[in-house]
Amino acid sequence: MAHVFDHHKVAIGWIPVNSQWRNLRKACDTQIFAPQRLDATEALRLAKVQELLDHVNQSCKSGAPIDIGRVVFTTVLNSTSNALFSIDLAQYDSNLSQDFRDLVCGLAKEAGRPNIADYFPVLRSIDPQGVRKRTRIYYSKLLEIFYGIIHQRLQLRASSKGYKASNDTLDSLLSLIEEDNSEISLLDIKHLLLDLFHAGIVTMSGTMEWAMAMLLQNPEKMTKAQVELEEVLGKARRIQELDISKFLYLQAIGKETLRFHPSAPILLPRKAMIDVEKCGFIVPKNAQILINVWAMGRDFSTWPNSNLFMPERFLEHAIEFKGQDFELITFGAGRRICPGLPLANRMVPLILASLIHQFVWKLPDEMKPEDLDLGEMFGLTLRKAEPLRAIPIRSL
Repeated sequence: MAHVFDHHKVAIGWIPVNSQWRNLRKACDTQIFAPQRLDATEALRLAKVQELLDHVNQSCKSGAPIDIGRVVFTTVLNSTSNALFSIDLAQYDSNLSQDFRDLVCGLAKEAGRPNIADYFPVLRSIDPQGVRKRTRIYYSKLLEIFYGIIHQRLQLRASSKGYKASNDTLDSLLSLIEEDNSEISLLDIKHLLLDLFHAGIVTMSGTMEWAMAMLLQNPEKMTKAQVELEEVLGKARRIQELDISKFLYLQAIGKETLRFHPSAPILLPRKAMIDVEKCGFIVPKNAQILINVWAMGRDFSTWPNSNLFMPERFLEHAIEFKGQDFELITFGAGRRICPGLPLANRMVPLILASLIHQFVWKLPDEMKPEDLDLGEMFGLTLRKAEPLRAIPIRSL
């Protein structure tokens, strides 16, 4: 599926470690996910989270359940699109958010789908399961959106003598490619945006949905997190990103969610560059390596009571998901660790803390916590098979 539109030749997630990959990684690290840039866009993220809280507050008045995955997806989508393009791509009460979600989730499903043509190359031209055909449709729709935004910005930059840069990511990247001896091209930017939306937005919103599902199934954990938030913040104060480091139990909930329901159950494929011996096995040169972090997170020899949701385990042991502790490498490790980790590390706990600090949540239709469906839908990202619906009640 990655070969559609030659995406595998330019995408940061698929190309080998070479000069092109280093240039794209540098652009990510300096223009998108640098600490200074994330600090500069904190107010934007806080504003989008407040829009989410305002929307949920309206739902409190009706007493109707809300689709948590959908509203969080809209929040993450608009937060990302504003940082990149200075525009909202969806509204809470429109179908645009769901349409966009269907696109990126459809891509994730195709990327994770076992495809017989990957194992028998003679079948690639036939595409017996239709993976390439469906992927082409998804890619075409997303690239059309990006083409339109980029083309409009290029016209604005070229036609307006007094054009004032918006200082968003798109302006920074376009300025970068206009430099003499630029190391990245407009094509690189378009496919980089495709990766950011394809992998980034759906993983952050999916992790949030899983975290809320686990807390609703374990209400005593939810209460414990709310008590921590109230002790640190009080009831009235809005949450800032600097507060996240004070929420030790909330951080433990995030880690336990990623252990139990990793955002990407199988990391992007690696390839052995030479013959390597590991644990008595020979991994031959050019072999594709699939790292099953879903199975690692449920390994009883590493995680006692691995089938139970126990955030407390991360209070007892200092384990991080930043690539140094191999028990928990949800975002990968080494030089190919997910470049969006710094943003996810801010956005997910900010949204989760805001939702459980401002509201009390209950399941609809008098459903008991133990009856909550936690079935998984496998793909490049791990989604809930059934959307999570819950009723918010304004916290006093």
